[in-house]
Amino acid sequence: MTKKNSLLKRMLSLNIGILILSFGIVLTIFANVGFAPWEVFHWGIAQTTGISLGRVNIIASLVIITIAILLGEKAGIGTFINIILIGVYIDLYIYLGFIPKMNSLLPGILMLISGLFLIALGTALYMAAGYGAGPRDSLMVALERKTGLAVGICRSIIELTVCFVGWLLGGLVGIGTVISIFASGLCVQIVFTLLRFDATKVKHETMDVTFKAIKKYFLEDKLKENLKDKVKEEV
Repeated sequence: MTKKNSLLKRMLSLNIGILILSFGIVLTIFANVGFAPWEVFHWGIAQTTGISLGRVNIIASLVIITIAILLGEKAGIGTFINIILIGVYIDLYIYLGFIPKMNSLLPGILMLISGLFLIALGTALYMAAGYGAGPRDSLMVALERKTGLAVGICRSIIELTVCFVGWLLGGLVGIGTVISIFASGLCVQIVFTLLRFDATKVKHETMDVTFKAIKKYFLEDKLKENLKDKVKEEV
């Protein structure tokens, strides 16, 4: 595979992964059986500080990625694309209005679990691109590196912690929250295992390396065009 094809494939993996992940998040919301752990955390802070939920999400993401970087993880262009595009895609899915809101427990739980599996799949795809993990996934991988625990256990530990803090701050907790805490880590473990994906072995690019690759990508096309024009002139 050429470097050009590799760049396109990785960019495609990054964006498809974020699309799938965002769809999974919306499914967990419309499952209507309780906020997922991170949303409990964001809502609790929003209620306590009076800051909008969207702004809390952005601020929390920046704090989390800072902690992950201090623990040895790298932030790449994909990290910041993750922060921006997930919010955009979530708003788009909600605006389109094709996802039904569940009004009973069993269908809600089934939708919630489906969403958790899609979140795990989307996470694997965009992380595999190597452009930098999202803030929360970077923290998950950092904890896995530091502790040697399974990735699913690390995710559950993080989500249990933020959910508890969010609950103390007034975040909304339901049966879906409890399921998410324990099932999300299991879903990640199952999906990563089926895909034979080891998040700790992915070498994420820093932004300067990615920008150089993108610049080279477009520069090569320009040089080829110039070369063709020169050959035509000589002929």
